[in-house]
Amino acid sequence: MKDEIYRINQDLPNIRALDQTAEIQQWMESVIRRINYYKDEHIAILKEATTLLELALWKANLDEKEEDSFGERETKRAKFDTTSEKNEGRITSGARTFCLFSN
Repeated sequence: MKDEIYRINQDLPNIRALDQTAEIQQWMESVIRRINYYKDEHIAILKEATTLLELALWKANLDEKEEDSFGERETKRAKFDTTSEKNEGRITSGARTFCLFSN
């Protein structure tokens, strides 16, 4: 791009005065075309980067929610699987009432 910008300074001294205006206009159109090309490329790269960033943030948010819900599940299990409830279930086979019969 720098070469294209500096090219006009090298070419103008060798061009007739009547043709210099047309040469400058052609040079300006060439530079503007290249600027627009690079601008479009830049926009495309930014769109792709924005999409990747949105997906990464979405995934991070999902992972965070999953960790939170996983932690809640562990807490619920821990409350359910306390040792006293486990032992009581083993001894009584899960029965909540007892009946004693005497012989």
